[in-house]
Amino acid sequence: MKRTSLVLGLSLAALSSVAARDKQPNILFILADDLGWRDLSCTGSNYYESPNIDRIAQKGVNFTQGYAACQVSSPSRASIMTGKYTARHGITNWIGEATGENWRRNGRHSKLLPAAYARQLALEDITLPEALREQGYKTFMAGKWHLGGEGSSPEDHGFDINIGGHDAGSPPGGYFSPYKNPKMNDGPQGENLSIRLAAETASFIETHAKRNKKQPFFAYLSFYAVHAPLETNEQNWRYFRNKAVENGVADEGFVVDRTLAVRQHQDNPVYAGLIRQMDDAVGLVLNKLEELGLDKNTIIVFTSDNGGVSSGDAYATSNLPLRGGKGRQWEGGFRVPLLMQYPGCKEPGSTCDVPVTGADFFPTFLDMAGLPLLPEQHVDGVSIRPLLVEGQTIAPRALYWHYPHYGNQGGEPSSVIRDGDWKLIHYYEDNRDELYNLRIDPSEAEPLNAQYPDKVEYLGKKLAVWLTDVDARYPVPDPQYDPVQERAYKQKQQTQVKERLEKQRMEMLDNHYRPNADWWGSFTMD
Repeated sequence: MKRTSLVLGLSLAALSSVAARDKQPNILFILADDLGWRDLSCTGSNYYESPNIDRIAQKGVNFTQGYAACQVSSPSRASIMTGKYTARHGITNWIGEATGENWRRNGRHSKLLPAAYARQLALEDITLPEALREQGYKTFMAGKWHLGGEGSSPEDHGFDINIGGHDAGSPPGGYFSPYKNPKMNDGPQGENLSIRLAAETASFIETHAKRNKKQPFFAYLSFYAVHAPLETNEQNWRYFRNKAVENGVADEGFVVDRTLAVRQHQDNPVYAGLIRQMDDAVGLVLNKLEELGLDKNTIIVFTSDNGGVSSGDAYATSNLPLRGGKGRQWEGGFRVPLLMQYPGCKEPGSTCDVPVTGADFFPTFLDMAGLPLLPEQHVDGVSIRPLLVEGQTIAPRALYWHYPHYGNQGGEPSSVIRDGDWKLIHYYEDNRDELYNLRIDPSEAEPLNAQYPDKVEYLGKKLAVWLTDVDARYPVPDPQYDPVQERAYKQKQQTQVKERLEKQRMEMLDNHYRPNADWWGSFTMD
C-alpha cells in the first residue's frame, strides 16, 4: 500500500492545480540502455552517428557531467522512478543477479559474498509517473522495465499504458520480430524493436493529443537498445564496417585493466548499427511532436541507465578517455549522455558542466511543471531547473554510489563519493581507498592518496556517515574463499577471453563476416 500521507498530499495539490494544467508541459523521457557517455556524435564520437538524438542537444542543453545512479541498470531505473539513491531504495544490482552463497554458482571463488538487494520496486514509494498522474498527467511507457514482475509491473507503479515493459532486462527475442515479449504483440517478421517502440510512443502521443488536447502527458520511451544481444541489419553493418576500415583498424583492440579486458576503440560495426536503429527511432518520435506542434511545450530528455559496455557482456564500445564502463566503479561506469530540450530554452546548443544524477529527474519534472515537490519521496534528488531556466546554479553537494557486488563486467564491491572535483572509491575486499581529482585527471589514471591523506580521511568519513544514514547493505567474507581458484578464474578472463575478443573483433570487420542465423530481417548475403 502506498504511503497515505503522500497520496493525500498529491490529491489535495491536484485540486489546486487544475486551472494551471493548460500551461503544464508534456514530458518525453527517453532512456537508452547501456549507452556510453561518448557514444553519440554530439558527445564526441567520430564513429557512431546520431543525427536525430543530436537534435535534442542542438535545441537544448548537453550536460557534460551527467551521471546514472548506478553502474548497472535496475538500480539506476529505480532511482529515476523514486528520486532516491540506490542504497536507500534497496535495489543495488540488476534484478536477477545472484547474491550470497548463490554467487558461487557463477563459477566464482571471490573473497566476498555479494550483499542481498531488493528484487522489485517498493510499492510504498510514490513513483514519478504516480506523482504526475495524480496531477492530471496521462502516463505511458514503452520498452524496458526490469523493476519487478507480477505485482510490480509498470501498471502497478503509475503507468496508464504499458507496452513491452516486464521483468526481463534484455529483449527476449532480440531486436527483430518475433520479440517473444509478454507485454507486446509481435510485428511482421523482421520488424525492428527500437522502431516499434518509437512507433507505439508516437501513436500514443498523436492519439492522446487528438482526444485530450488540454491534458499533459508523460511518455517514457525506454529502449532495450543498446543492450546485448548486438544485432543490426546488413546495410548498417556494411556502412560502419567500411567506415571503421577507412578510419584505420588498430592491431590491438583490448587491454586488460585490473580484472577484465577493456575495449580501446569505437570500431564495432554491429553496435554502431544498433545505435543508428535507436537514433532512427528517436527521430520518428521527434518528428511526430513537431508535426503535431507539441515540441514547443514538451520537455524532452535523453539519457542512459549506465555507462557503455567496454568490458564484460558484449564488450561493445570504448569510453576512453574515461576509465572503465558498465558495472565498474570508475567514471566510465556511470557517466552518461544527458541531453535536455525544454520550452523557453535561452541558449540552445549550450553545455552545462554541473554534476547531476538520475535521482534529480523526479523533482526537476515536478518543478518545471509548476507542481509541488515531494521532498519526503525524492529525498536524494534536487531540481536542476535553476540550471535550465533561470541561468543560476544549484547548491554544491556530494554525489554517492553504492555497489556491494561483483559485476560480470569486472566491477568490484565498492562505494563512491564525488565531492566537487574530488572522488573517493572505497573497496570492500581489502578496505583500500582510491582518491582522484577529476578536474586534473578525468581518466583516473593515478590515485592521489599519498599526496592528499587528509582528503582521503575526510571523504572516507563523509562516505561512511552517508552509508550509515541510508542503512546500506554490505558484502560479507566468504568462508569458502579460494584464492587459487579465483586467481585461475581471473587469469582465464585476462588471457583466453582477450584472445577470443581480438579474434571476434577482426571477424566482425572482415568483408565476409557472417552473423548469427537468428537475426530476423538482418543479413541476406550470399
